[in-house]
Amino acid sequence: MIRKILASVLMSVSAAAFAVPFGSQSVLVIEDGTGKVLLEKNADRVVSIASLTKLMTAMVVLDANQDMDEMIAIQQRDVDTLKHSTSRVPVGSKISRRDVLQLALMSSDNRAAASLARTFEGGPAGFKAAVRAKIRSLGMSQTVIEEPTGLSPANKSTAGDLVKMAAASAAYPTIVEMTTDAKDMININGRSVGFRNTNRLVGAKGWDIGLSKTGYTEEAGRCLIMRITTAGKRATLVMLNAKSSSSRVLDALNIRRFINGGESPVMAKASVRKPSMRKRAKTAAQKKRRRR
Repeated sequence: MIRKILASVLMSVSAAAFAVPFGSQSVLVIEDGTGKVLLEKNADRVVSIASLTKLMTAMVVLDANQDMDEMIAIQQRDVDTLKHSTSRVPVGSKISRRDVLQLALMSSDNRAAASLARTFEGGPAGFKAAVRAKIRSLGMSQTVIEEPTGLSPANKSTAGDLVKMAAASAAYPTIVEMTTDAKDMININGRSVGFRNTNRLVGAKGWDIGLSKTGYTEEAGRCLIMRITTAGKRATLVMLNAKSSSSRVLDALNIRRFINGGESPVMAKASVRKPSMRKRAKTAAQKKRRRR
């Protein structure tokens, strides 16, 4: 009997999800509190998760109760040599662990995340052991995290597991605060430098966001975890492997619209290309010949 009920629920969820056009390849939307599945698409597919990894990094660092005022020196070994991603945090900078965590979560800085693992008790090996223990404690059975930044395609999970990670992350006030800051000034070598949140929906009009983390690598595509409140309802959103940032945002808009009871989804506007100068000249010449 229970299996029949579960099958019926999954069929109704699939039908609802089918009505919402997703650009993301994996999607899971859960109603907070009840755990009810609101929308689902390939939620059990194991994929690379890019910088969504940094939520796990933050939890492990905070669990270790390290001194958040301790100054961390960014070293050459913190530089990304895998994807060669850019950073506005120079090698040699001395930044408090608190601000390093802020940079990793809000601005998704990879040097910051790498330095958190390097300065963890027991170094990178100790960090990795703590991550594995945390994954087990959260019951994330389909998740593997090999390093702290998400740059490695070996960091993999499912939308289903990442909902668990999001729920756990939301229990840390520091993570909630840092991931929902639209911008902040960070003291780097005595100079205040402005940084912004990588999720442009944070701070946007009409959005009440209680947790946020973006991610991108070529393997993972555009990813996003959010907890939102809309129309008096609270929900956790996980979107993985969208082809573009605009597609990821459109998915978020459509999910919010669905939760609000919207009748029709927001559709992407088709881009209209203007003909090139050469093509316009060729068309004009053809019209001229026809008039002759």
